[in-house]
Amino acid sequence: MKVELIVIIGIITTVLTILIKVIGFPDQMKKNYERKSTKGISNTFYILSFITYVFWTLHGILVNDAVVYLGQGLGIITTGVILYQIYIYRKNN
Repeated sequence: MKVELIVIIGIITTVLTILIKVIGFPDQMKKNYERKSTKGISNTFYILSFITYVFWTLHGILVNDAVVYLGQGLGIITTGVILYQIYIYRKNN
């Protein structure tokens, strides 16, 4: 029973994490691009998210856990794009 609960929680966590990175962050990227602005989003949140994804990815590589480093690597890409948008759009304003 305990193992089944761990597996279920792991699956739910993975699915929700992927949804954030595949739907949530790209939706923010699209809105930023359409407005040509990142006004109203938190620089601190995206910087901390990016750093967190980098360290989780490194951890996944070090422990040889593909699920961790691939999933967190996707977070590096998505938050990296938003950080780039912050840099470009705030520089232009």
